[in-house]
Amino acid sequence: MIKNNKQIEEGTFKYLELSKKKMKKKFYITTPIYYVNDKPHVGHAYTTIIADILARWHRLKQEDVFFLTGLDENGQKTVEASIKFGFKSPQAWCDYIAEEYLKTWKNLNISNDDFIRTTEERHHKLSIEFTKKVQKKGDIYKGNYIGLYCEGCEAYITESELTKEGFCPNHNKKPKELHEENYFFKLSKYDKQLLEHIENNPSFIQPEFRKKEIINFIKQGLKDISISRQSLTWGIPFPGDESQRIYVWFDALLNYLHPKEYWPANIQMMGKEIIKFHCIIWPAMLLSAGYKLPKKVFAHGWLTINGEKMSKSLGNAIDPNHLTKTFGTDALRYYYAREVPLGNDGDFSEKQLVARLNNELANELGNLISRTLTLIEKKLNSEIKKDKVDKTLFKDLKVKQIDKFIQDIEPHNAIALIFHFIHSCNQYISEKEPWNINKENELNKILYNLTDAIRIISILLYSFLPETCEKIHKQLSLDTKKLSLAQAIPGILTTTKINKGEILFQKVIFKETKDVFKNPKCYVTPEVQRLGIKVKFAELINLNIKKKHMGLEKLKSEIKKSFKPNIRVLKGYDNYSRLLNIEEGQCSVYNLMDLVEENGKLPTINTAVDSYNIISLAKSLVVGAHDREHVKGPVRFDIFKGNELYIPLFTNEKKSVNKGEFGCIDDEKVLCRLDIKQGDQTKVTEKTKNIILYVQGNEYTSEEYLQEAIEEICKLMIRFCDGEYKILN
Repeated sequence: MIKNNKQIEEGTFKYLELSKKKMKKKFYITTPIYYVNDKPHVGHAYTTIIADILARWHRLKQEDVFFLTGLDENGQKTVEASIKFGFKSPQAWCDYIAEEYLKTWKNLNISNDDFIRTTEERHHKLSIEFTKKVQKKGDIYKGNYIGLYCEGCEAYITESELTKEGFCPNHNKKPKELHEENYFFKLSKYDKQLLEHIENNPSFIQPEFRKKEIINFIKQGLKDISISRQSLTWGIPFPGDESQRIYVWFDALLNYLHPKEYWPANIQMMGKEIIKFHCIIWPAMLLSAGYKLPKKVFAHGWLTINGEKMSKSLGNAIDPNHLTKTFGTDALRYYYAREVPLGNDGDFSEKQLVARLNNELANELGNLISRTLTLIEKKLNSEIKKDKVDKTLFKDLKVKQIDKFIQDIEPHNAIALIFHFIHSCNQYISEKEPWNINKENELNKILYNLTDAIRIISILLYSFLPETCEKIHKQLSLDTKKLSLAQAIPGILTTTKINKGEILFQKVIFKETKDVFKNPKCYVTPEVQRLGIKVKFAELINLNIKKKHMGLEKLKSEIKKSFKPNIRVLKGYDNYSRLLNIEEGQCSVYNLMDLVEENGKLPTINTAVDSYNIISLAKSLVVGAHDREHVKGPVRFDIFKGNELYIPLFTNEKKSVNKGEFGCIDDEKVLCRLDIKQGDQTKVTEKTKNIILYVQGNEYTSEEYLQEAIEEICKLMIRFCDGEYKILN
């Protein structure tokens, strides 16, 4: 009950604000929700930045915008990641990754209105309600499923989708064959309705060539799909059957329905690898449950590295936080928007990012603003007076065309047109030569029009470069919150006090890094192979190794609780020790076990060594790592002749090795004697930038076991040391 005038005023204000909001045109945009198998990389940032640009643009148009992103936290991959990285529960792992994403989105100036997490109670409730609606429609039944399952995609895939080598095209791994009793969704029932909807709504799937792919796929005939998992423990219970969990993709897609007052979405933005889920399964689910379909699904291409999709599982992911720290948030946002036509794949290039920063942001935009405001400061006492519009300056201002490019989801064309106008402004100032004009009226008119042009540019670029444009607004004494696209017309600027401020963009000197993959030759000689020794090699580059990391310290302190030695693997090491009559020293895994037994945790050496020690102990595998810059020639496991140079770790004393023993050597020296002691010359320190890594197995270790181990080590090292990795064999 309202009791006083203040409450009446507040109530009236809230009512007017609500009424005003209801009158606005709604615009709802989504990104996919991202897996929590690892921290965000620049591929995730690409999707999210483009969506943010579109959301900000529609806010400039005074629309009622809702921008949703979030995390897909259910499924087996979450459980596996939590175990791998030593977290006490899947939820603890999800909470950690959620913080990493939120930190990254803050650094990238992402303006999302909600951040959905599929472990939240609201999502569990929605998923169960939706599934019950589909059950009620009669579109769910129980059956047996046999299929190829890709753990990377967390999805079943058909043989026709595999590469010639039998790998998943997205994750470059062979899928597993699974047999399960599951619940199925009658996807086959909706093929005609889907084709009709696509035909009647030409802009439903974009780009056009993606639409043709989907149409062709549907015409081949749709099969009913499994929507539950019997083997999962981490997920949402299937309604009416506690022994099953709702399939992670089925529940993940439902996240888009949370802001129900905004559904259907205007644009659902995603990478091309998940378009079939969003253009076939998702609309069929919505038709079954009685929901409207999204207005547009847009699948952008991949941001690639050397032509390969960027992915943590492929070891080529780049941390966007590193890029923003090095080049600035807006430089990265600009590069994403400008560099690649959105529907196509584009190779990420740090060199090209620097070129865009220097040539376009610093030279074109920064120079225009600096020259104009410096002249106003020096010649007009930092004040520009309102003046007549010079139409010749604004002939290349194409706001309607820029807006159309945004509506058509062509941000690269929109920003190119904005910079065409910036180029015209730079030509204008060069032609007018205001630095040579002494008549105040004539000078004011030129600089007024240039300042007004900068004001308009700051509005048009705000969606792309929010941080920079807010600085420009301060320079022009403008209130960012009051700006709109409708104000992007000449002549609005009034008499204004100018605050020149700082230089907006500092140029960067690009240094072609020497730290590239060199693909060093690494091998095991036949003589060593006959001992049953197997080795997997990897190369890691551009590492940032530190003394310690609290995340690693936590993993190390918990290792004693979870560690169980693999007796069979250790027996393999013991076997060839007896065969070679080795009496001095013991396998490095035993050394780690002794340290944990004595101290309760693994030692702190540095973030690289600590990372591989964790996996070495967990897998009972011998691991070696060598500073690549101190390795000469091929790295090989060979039988010693007895004359090799060997300086044991943390000593300066040369020691002999026994003829007939084996070890890891290069062309000059012993890198590691047996599986016992590494050489000092190639040890990994905080100064090390590039590493040759190996995992050494024996007769009891399978190829798959070694491959899994070396990938886990590489991923852990990248997590705590940055950089990139590549499996060599």
